[in-house]
Amino acid sequence: MMKLSKRMERVAGMVTEGSRVADIGTDHAYIPIYLCENKRISSAIAIDRNSGPLERAREHILEAGLSAYIEVRLSNGTARLEPGEADTLLLAGMGGLLMERILGERDEILSGTKELILQPQSDVVDLRQWIHMKGWEIVCEDIVLEGGKFYPMMKAVQGPYRSYNVYEYHYGRLDLQQSLPVLEKYIEKHLQTQKAILESILARGKDRLVTAEEFARRDIKFIQKALDNCREEMRLRREKGE
Repeated sequence: MMKLSKRMERVAGMVTEGSRVADIGTDHAYIPIYLCENKRISSAIAIDRNSGPLERAREHILEAGLSAYIEVRLSNGTARLEPGEADTLLLAGMGGLLMERILGERDEILSGTKELILQPQSDVVDLRQWIHMKGWEIVCEDIVLEGGKFYPMMKAVQGPYRSYNVYEYHYGRLDLQQSLPVLEKYIEKHLQTQKAILESILARGKDRLVTAEEFARRDIKFIQKALDNCREEMRLRREKGE
């Protein structure tokens, strides 16, 4: 049976049971294999633009005896994916802007999909905004701390979305977050980083840039408010026994 890292297992756990999955940027096809072995999905298309990793993916699929359920396809993004072939588009381990480019290349693919499972490595704020701009609603958020790195992830479905405030575009809706204690650490790290920046600015003395100091103080205030919001949501959940 395929064993996944904590990050990848959480990503796989967001996929709706019974879906047909297109794993774009599949690398070695670990997630499709895991989902099929655990009978979570009916089929998958493992897509990658690089032939080397895709050949290893083919070997892993063959070893698992899943060639009848997982198709391997050499493709740059969704270029060789047909409309309606997949219920779920899964993209993990790439930048948010690259995800936007891949998903935005062919509207017929996006409109014919039921859900998006996304684990961006960067540009998370921009990606959340893009999802809403395309008319999708984020219905679940999670974040994993693994190997000293934070990995935010989300699930989106087609339909009208609830408006986000500026804090939610940065850190996600708290009521949708599956791992609030990890999110708290994530925000705390941002706060520590911004405080270190302010200390560096102040250390310059008279030569410091006043505008940079103002921006740093503004960002600290913003991040502190986000942290307070997260802790309040954690308190409310504890009171409810969740």
